[in-house]
Amino acid sequence: MKKNVCKICRRLGQKLFLKGEKCSSPKCAMIKRAFAPGQKKKKVNRNISEYAKELKEKQKLKNWYNLKEYKFKKYVQDVLSDKGEIENLSEELIKRLEKRLDNVIFRMNLARSRKEACQLVSHAYFLVNGKAVNIPSFSVKKGDIISLKDAKKNKRLFTEILVPLQKNQISSWLQFNLKKMEGKIIGEPSLEESLPPAEILSVFEFYSK
Repeated sequence: MKKNVCKICRRLGQKLFLKGEKCSSPKCAMIKRAFAPGQKKKKVNRNISEYAKELKEKQKLKNWYNLKEYKFKKYVQDVLSDKGEIENLSEELIKRLEKRLDNVIFRMNLARSRKEACQLVSHAYFLVNGKAVNIPSFSVKKGDIISLKDAKKNKRLFTEILVPLQKNQISSWLQFNLKKMEGKIIGEPSLEESLPPAEILSVFEFYSK
């Protein structure tokens, strides 16, 4: 059964842009029904426990990056295990999540959502430094060149559907050439520019218990 991702945003009470452009239109479920799923509009319970708050923040960030629980948990635990060598845990976690290949494809406006970007990478649509990579979690580094395979450039997805997305500004740590359908990693992602929808410290607290 197809998962209704709009319910995720409604349940968490925040727009996570899981459907790309549709989330910015009047058709967005958070505009039509800005309350948790159910038959009737429910009152907001403001007296939530600390655990419930941390769980909610974790769910926001996990869904924002379109990750399964075990994958997301590993990212957090890996950062926590290296905390003696890391100056800013929140910055480091976001940096590692942002440098995933599927996220980079999304940030370069080559996909309407991170879910779609993940599917495109899995089907080997892209090259990294001239070599095919079909692993969404592949971590890019400064200097890497990401390009769309020549055989995929005439796909309707890239010739028509994605044209409106090119008006969106890409992150300052990325560079993209629309004519060549090629991008380059020119810097490092930052917490400030990424604008995650969650309190990152609450995410660490959740997994530290």
